[in-house]
Amino acid sequence: MARTAGKKIKKGAAPASVFRSLQASGFAVVVLVLLVAGVVVLSPTLSILAEQQQEIATLEVALEQSQQEVVTLEEQRERWKDPAFVETQARERLLFVYPGDITYLVIDDVGDDSDVEDFAISTEILSTTTDWREALLGSYLVAATTSMNGVATPEVPTP
Repeated sequence: MARTAGKKIKKGAAPASVFRSLQASGFAVVVLVLLVAGVVVLSPTLSILAEQQQEIATLEVALEQSQQEVVTLEEQRERWKDPAFVETQARERLLFVYPGDITYLVIDDVGDDSDVEDFAISTEILSTTTDWREALLGSYLVAATTSMNGVATPEVPTP
């Protein structure tokens, strides 16, 4: 009998320890197969769960935006219940006035003078090199020979 680390090992015990290691590894294989089967079975369910979680998050964001829009519209509705606000809007947007009121509508047709460059004004009389009569006749001929879609109509030869 050999003695190893304080335990006695019998000669016939060697095949038993191999059998025990096979049993332990067989158990590990069974557990591993069950884990793989569980992953295969649960993976579609988990992917559906992940997609649903993503969709829920997207819908929660949309819900939050809708709630903010509802709050904004309710505030606007409350403003329109105020007669002074309605009167102000009617005066500004629709140009309504009370009878007897005198209103002035100022239209800024001049524009901003800061963008205008200073040009030198000529004191001499200038004459053009084109004849206005020829330009008028050319314009008339172009208008007479052009159809509404912008394509010139073909000329018909006279016999």
